[in-house]
Amino acid sequence: MGTESIPVVDLDLDELRAAIRDEYTQVACDPRKGFHFHTGRKLAGILAYQDAWLSDIPEASIESFAGTGNPFAVIPPKAGERVVDVGCGAGIDTLIAAKMVGPKGRVIGVDMTAAMLDKARGAVRSGGFENAEIREGLMEKLPVEDAWADVVISNGVLNLTPDKSAALREMNRVLRPGGRLEIADILVQRAVPESAKQKIDLWTG
Repeated sequence: MGTESIPVVDLDLDELRAAIRDEYTQVACDPRKGFHFHTGRKLAGILAYQDAWLSDIPEASIESFAGTGNPFAVIPPKAGERVVDVGCGAGIDTLIAAKMVGPKGRVIGVDMTAAMLDKARGAVRSGGFENAEIREGLMEKLPVEDAWADVVISNGVLNLTPDKSAALREMNRVLRPGGRLEIADILVQRAVPESAKQKIDLWTG
């Protein structure tokens, strides 16, 4: 990964993270409330998740799915690989990856929202996924050792940090040499005005 730096947006990071946690706590606790984005099985269908991927995934994990793309669309994790899921939410991608890597592989999901962590850990237990683990942490400071992962995936999360360079450096740090970074996220066709970047509600909405 190059050393180029992406400009950091100057805003209150604690306030932003609090707003993001509030938003995704609602997705975890009341997934049928209705949001400005799709969620759950409907979203999985829109993003071309295969039915076989979702089999054996606890419904509690599926219903709070709020990704923006499909990190498995190009090169899915292989048997025996180690995967880190950055911003795992309720755990759907973590558990799909755990199925793909099998008993000889391992997956670590990382998230910062307590309600999502609880839901993901519950799904790991109820689904009997012994090769998956959920850890609390930030994308800018991943609780994973250096060069641990064969694959790092992230789905709809990188757009939520103003310091994308820090998050990408962390993904690179935990990735082994020659490993794969598979990000599914939001792209814009025109630059976002600086004034809009200062509005916390636009980051979550």
